[in-house]
Amino acid sequence: MAYEVDGKTIAADEEGYIVNLADWSEPLAAIIAKSEGLEMTPNHWEVVNFLREYYNEFQIAPAIRVLTKAIGKKLGPDKGNNKYLYDLFPYGPAKQACKIAGLPKPTGCI
Repeated sequence: MAYEVDGKTIAADEEGYIVNLADWSEPLAAIIAKSEGLEMTPNHWEVVNFLREYYNEFQIAPAIRVLTKAIGKKLGPDKGNNKYLYDLFPYGPAKQACKIAGLPKPTGCI
């Protein structure tokens, strides 16, 4: 599988996660989101950027429970809850948001 961005082909695995994290860009994120049936809003970007910062700090994509708690701490309890995150990323906030953020699939995700 691959994504086309600005005339470049970005390699992805069979589930759509990009192979080389350095290939990530916001235009690529928008294309991945569209392939997932999502239109990116400022709230989506907030979660995606949070995930990228988290990954840079800890070198791991957080599972949903960790993600929810960490977002609650940084962005407040109204955003750090399952309902809010599943409304943004219906196919699983950790899995779907990590894919859009150009991160590997979180551990523990099927």
